Amino acid sequence: MQAHASIPVGPPIATPLPSYWHSKPSPLANLIEPNANNTTQPFKKYDYIIIGSGISGAMLAYNILASHPRSSVLMLEARGICSGATGRNGGHTKAASYRSYLQNKEDLGREEALRIVRLEWECIVATHRLAEETGLRGEADMCRTVDVIYDAGVWEAGKRAIEELKADADVEECKEGGMAWYEIHEAGEEGVLETFHVARTNGNPAVQVEEKVQGVFEYMAGRIHAYRFTTTILQKCVKLGLQICTHTPVHSVIPSSSTTDAWDVHTQFGSATTSNVILATNGYTSYLLKEMQGVIVPMRGQITAQRPGLGNTLTTPLPTTYSFIYKSGYEYMIPRPLEDEGQHIVIGGGLGRLPEHGASEYGTVDDGSLNPQVSEYLRESLTGYFGVQHWGEKTEDDASQRVVQEWTGIMGATADGRPYVGEIPGKKGMWICAGFNGHGMVLCLKAAEALVQMMGGGRRPEWFPESFLVSEERVAKARFTGRTDMKVPTPA
Repeated sequence: MQAHASIPVGPPIATPLPSYWHSKPSPLANLIEPNANNTTQPFKKYDYIIIGSGISGAMLAYNILASHPRSSVLMLEARGICSGATGRNGGHTKAASYRSYLQNKEDLGREEALRIVRLEWECIVATHRLAEETGLRGEADMCRTVDVIYDAGVWEAGKRAIEELKADADVEECKEGGMAWYEIHEAGEEGVLETFHVARTNGNPAVQVEEKVQGVFEYMAGRIHAYRFTTTILQKCVKLGLQICTHTPVHSVIPSSSTTDAWDVHTQFGSATTSNVILATNGYTSYLLKEMQGVIVPMRGQITAQRPGLGNTLTTPLPTTYSFIYKSGYEYMIPRPLEDEGQHIVIGGGLGRLPEHGASEYGTVDDGSLNPQVSEYLRESLTGYFGVQHWGEKTEDDASQRVVQEWTGIMGATADGRPYVGEIPGKKGMWICAGFNGHGMVLCLKAAEALVQMMGGGRRPEWFPESFLVSEERVAKARFTGRTDMKVPTPA
């Protein structure tokens, strides 16, 4: 894994696979303002320059303009707007906080572990509240989610983690629909498999060992069209004065040659100067910030959108989102209602089924190709988990139309599983909001809010985890061995 973490990171490639979520491009998709190709209108000095137009970049712009409405803010994006991980994700606003709670509590203490859980929960709630305020109807809903567990060790460890989280949380947080509300369903309980439409045994032919359902954890999460959400926020920001240049990759950020305590941001079209440059670049961060090589590591994820068979018995749409968790990893899945009252099922993952915990998918920024082994596995995943009867394909032609679209995206993984948020040590005015380990939809909104407060001269907000901050010590200690959430938990 260290070898893959050491591969020098390049910029986003020019020809990524089309994302399912980009089928109706935003009006901002290819916006270039000011005109970077027009030498008579060169870039100028800005109060803030944000590199990256995903949810982190969008929420940074949103919070800056809310706090400092007269600020000049420029956003630079290497490709089309929101073309990176946010516009290519699985649409899941799901924290699964119990899975990391015990390790965080051991490493960081009870108070900090609870701070992380509460931040994730508030981020889900705030994201869906903002989606409702912006009119994103039908494409953003909080709902219940289920984790279907296929390994006895993972099941026992999960139950212990949930019990401890509930014991540490407040009474209100444990009430139905709250942060620490969980229902535990043993596989042997009457009606459990039928309620959640899952087969007793995973029938995916790509899985060589028998995997039986051990049980189901049920709690709160959500689903969202992250591309539409983010670009809607950016449209609001543009009305407030944000300038956006798409198809304008940044190739270096260096101390300004003309202004004290400022940064020159260089593109092939020209340069801009700012006293505050923010890297919302996630898996691509070390292309611009070499000291983050091996600290934030690119990781390629693969996703499919599939249509159930004509004879399926699934509720339409499914009322919950899903994760399917086995010994070496998991898949994540949401239903997406269609206008004709049908549904697509969006499922991604497969990393845990690859050799060496998916080492081949780390260190690459190639979201223009697929891993054929992951493709083969994901294409059979839903018939495997739900069972042929529930999935309901009646003919070979029905099965041949199963996969609607398949694509990849580049995430940013960190050695300790936590993001990097704050000012880069020794680089005054250079800030970072990156390294979200595939969980950006339950971290980015609040991370951006906290960073803007810190940029304004304030300290870390009390509610924001101290363990997310950037420090020389944390960077120096980073030794990347893979995603922390892919490690097999050990029951007590």
